[in-house]
Amino acid sequence: VQLQASGGGLVQAGGSLRLSCTASGSTFSINAIGWYRQAPGKQRELVAAIRSGGSTSYADSVKGRFTISSDNAKNTVYLQMNSLKPEDTAVYYCNAEVVAGEVSMDYWGKGTLVTVSS
Repeated sequence: VQLQASGGGLVQAGGSLRLSCTASGSTFSINAIGWYRQAPGKQRELVAAIRSGGSTSYADSVKGRFTISSDNAKNTVYLQMNSLKPEDTAVYYCNAEVVAGEVSMDYWGKGTLVTVSS
């Protein structure tokens, strides 16, 4: 599985961005896709995730502001980010959880930088 993330950029506080994560390869084996972020000097954290059945989950810090969705026809997962805050500044990564039998593996895309100015 290969993942391509895009959509990062510079935005003012209160603005919006939409990130995209497009998967290729053995996409039928993907169990869930998540968006993670890592700010300078901080650990990588899970921001939002969507499972193959459509259920979603969010970090408390982004609930009500971020929405994760998927377009299965395009093998793409989106992260719509509204009401952005300077503390949302980070490199955002998409991750795919792949299950093959009893084995679970993680795949990562290259990050996309989101910078929110105050």
